[in-house]
Amino acid sequence: MAKFSRIEVALAMKKYGMVPVFFHKDIEVCKKVVRACYDGGAKVFEFTNRGDRAHLVFTELIQWAERELPDLILGVGSVVDAATTSLYIQLGANFIVSPVLNPEMAAVCNRRKISWSPGCGSVSEISKAEELGAEIVKIFPASQVGGPAFIKAVKGPCPWTSIMPTGGVSPDRENLTRWFEAGAYCVGMGSKLMVKKEDGTFDYKAITLKTKEAIEIISEIRERNDV
Repeated sequence: MAKFSRIEVALAMKKYGMVPVFFHKDIEVCKKVVRACYDGGAKVFEFTNRGDRAHLVFTELIQWAERELPDLILGVGSVVDAATTSLYIQLGANFIVSPVLNPEMAAVCNRRKISWSPGCGSVSEISKAEELGAEIVKIFPASQVGGPAFIKAVKGPCPWTSIMPTGGVSPDRENLTRWFEAGAYCVGMGSKLMVKKEDGTFDYKAITLKTKEAIEIISEIRERNDV
């Protein structure tokens, strides 16, 4: 079962401001990427359910994380149905993220008091997600849905809405400034955070540095804009 409550998950997402998003079929690569992001200050991490037998990788990853990084909040993304939601909750996922709005997933998560962030692309979908118990909604793909302007427009009539954009978010100051000044609650960040070397392997030291810099930039933006 989940180690962290949905309230703790929501507060941590707000505190750190970013959620690294990653999948790899090699468990050792996953461990090193998670550790790199953790060392950079990211204490919330989304493992994406994208490859064959991904749940087997996650099983080993979360057991490792509970031993080695006990304060890491590890959840699962790219989940689109209730059955897969139940599977990952049983494996210990602390939160579930989806690219879609599926009420069946909401029922499963709410029954176990698990944080659930569905993908939304309109104010009506966001409202429905909140009605179903979502504390933080995901907009995906964020750039294609409307980018920072979409978040700003939603926050006008719905200032209580907490939005996590994923897709089109990068760790540079200009990009992060646009999202957070528009009203983002936190951001999901994938490939643009996962730096690679010239030979195609991951540069774990660079990932740690990028993560640290991004969290510092987010903190500065919030302090400057009182958000």
